[in-house]
Amino acid sequence: MTRETGRPLRADAERNRRLIMRTADRMIARRGAVVTLNEIAAEAGIGVATVYRRFPDLQELIDALFTERFTGYLRLAEEAAQRPTPGEALHRYLLDAARARAQDRAVDVILAHADLDAPPVARMRDDLTLLVDGLVEGAVAAHAVCDDFASADVYAFLHMIGAVADRTYDIAPDGWRRYAEVLLTGFGLRTDPSARTSAMTDEQILHTWPTPPA
Repeated sequence: MTRETGRPLRADAERNRRLIMRTADRMIARRGAVVTLNEIAAEAGIGVATVYRRFPDLQELIDALFTERFTGYLRLAEEAAQRPTPGEALHRYLLDAARARAQDRAVDVILAHADLDAPPVARMRDDLTLLVDGLVEGAVAAHAVCDDFASADVYAFLHMIGAVADRTYDIAPDGWRRYAEVLLTGFGLRTDPSARTSAMTDEQILHTWPTPPA
């Protein structure tokens, strides 16, 4: 949709928009928020004017990436809420959100630089908060999770999984799942032991150690 008219973009314009966002995502994951629209245009192989028509500045592009992500998390929360029991609903959301976070190396940069006071961004953030609060309150009331579990634990859980996933992304792409299952068990949620991945090897762990910047 265009900001000015609310009409859907033409197919070629939408393709360019998606290309710009995918390229920005990839570059932000590698370099952080220091990329420029000119560099994104060069990387995407399209004209600078095309990028500026879609996104007048980097802030608007980052806010669009934020909206895209939170749309995904909102969908996961809505789908989880349809599970038969509150415990299953919370478990489903935590695991699905952890998977989404594990596959997303740009999300922390985008969250740090999004304009959280912009009405569309703030509204989407608040909508997700309400959904997550509902999942947590339902599971606690049903005694499906430890009694002191809180919405803050959801975000801390995702922070921890993100830290593991970012460090092991190219070494053990599914390694995060092991630690997610351990945390879910600690919260009192039922988990499937057969879904837990194996521990990383000593060699893999060695490759996760910090290295001096290039």
